[in-house]
Amino acid sequence: MSIKSFASKQFSTHLLDERRRDKARARAERERRRKGEPHRIEFFHQVDDPYSHLLAQALAMLQERYEVEVVTWLVEPPEDWAAPARALLESYSLVDARRLAAKGGFHVTSEEPPVRESVTSVQRQLAATLAAPEKPGSAATLEMAVASGKRLWSGEPVAAAEDTATEATLEAALRAGTEQRADLGHYLGGTCFYGGEWTWGIDRLAYLEERLADLGARRPAATEARIPPAADAGGDAGAPSLGLPGNPPTPGAPTGAPIYAQPRLLEEPVPGEALEAADLPDLHFFASFRSPYTWISTERVIRLAEAFGVNLRIRFVLPMVMRGLPVKRSKRVYILLDAAREARRNGVQFGPISDPVGKPVERGYSLLPWAIEQGRGIEYFRSFMTLVFSQAVDAGSDRGLRRIVEDAGLDWTEGRGYLDDPAWREEAERNREELFDLGLWGVPSFRVGSVAAWGQDRLWVLEDEYRRLTSGS
Repeated sequence: MSIKSFASKQFSTHLLDERRRDKARARAERERRRKGEPHRIEFFHQVDDPYSHLLAQALAMLQERYEVEVVTWLVEPPEDWAAPARALLESYSLVDARRLAAKGGFHVTSEEPPVRESVTSVQRQLAATLAAPEKPGSAATLEMAVASGKRLWSGEPVAAAEDTATEATLEAALRAGTEQRADLGHYLGGTCFYGGEWTWGIDRLAYLEERLADLGARRPAATEARIPPAADAGGDAGAPSLGLPGNPPTPGAPTGAPIYAQPRLLEEPVPGEALEAADLPDLHFFASFRSPYTWISTERVIRLAEAFGVNLRIRFVLPMVMRGLPVKRSKRVYILLDAAREARRNGVQFGPISDPVGKPVERGYSLLPWAIEQGRGIEYFRSFMTLVFSQAVDAGSDRGLRRIVEDAGLDWTEGRGYLDDPAWREEAERNREELFDLGLWGVPSFRVGSVAAWGQDRLWVLEDEYRRLTSGS
């Protein structure tokens, strides 16, 4: 094992140790009690970010369920290093947030971004409540964030209010929130910080709920209120090009159910007769050998393709950092910690890891087209990801790569003849170009026909599309 591979394994093993996490949680709770403080959640709200709008709604519900105090901070958009494809991110977030809102029964955001003047008006109103001397960042700010967000994200103009902050006050509020977010170790809007841990968007809110419930913070008679999607919808919630479900969820949730729970794959059986009659498109899997999220989605992608009897096409691309895009430490740490908890939720072993960045990825990619030609592409992909991300196998060494190849049922003697063959680079670049043409930029991403989605937590979008196609709707 190389020094780099050994150091990567040691770092990931320490960072992902659940005992370390549990001790940190216990320390945070002891400190909270010692100071006599409430369960305080810091919410970093980016007004023109649709994910922030969804999270504000969810946090308002959270306050009804739990004895918590939500402190709201206004923040600027992420810096360029954290949003390397900003135009694509902003455009895709409009599509993705509408899908999430329709799936979870939240206020559905508009198809167009809010106008700058309305965003500034909302920011100034919120900054005025933050500057109020009685209780900065209080529940009133969150309540206003939800109400003003519904107007803003329904496409309605938001006029300047009488009780509004000056430009200097707004700038100070944005600077304070952005600095606080950076000091605590994050870079995105629509995020929450509680007791040393981060959650992003409504997708991860269930982890925060679970932790609060374990601490006994749930109110004795928690209200299970939900936001009726029909009453607050801003646009067509059933547009098939977005992959939105045709029927919004019924308002209200069973007692004890999370405010938003990520949909589980294939909970309903796939109708065999419908599959026989349907001519379903391939499932395109845009992936990277260095991506933790690619690893934790691998088995589910394979299972989804098998369930609908479709061809799974592996569209490999170079990792961002190998395309000259910087990834700072705070982002690397958050991604590993977040991927680890998502792996636990999905029953995937995560760690120890041997980071394959650089030569290991290139060597691995040089063999992938050959493995696909041999009819063992999926097996090779699975073997590489499994051994690198759960057994810290060094893919940069001949010994490690041989194990990967042979575990996939391939011949190492034949395969090694393709090592360092640069032909794969053209295919990786074609895949990257198609990814960008789809309006996406990161991995894992997926495409079924005209429907595309980014993220291991969006596989339900592809399942919904396959079910729509098999139903003939």
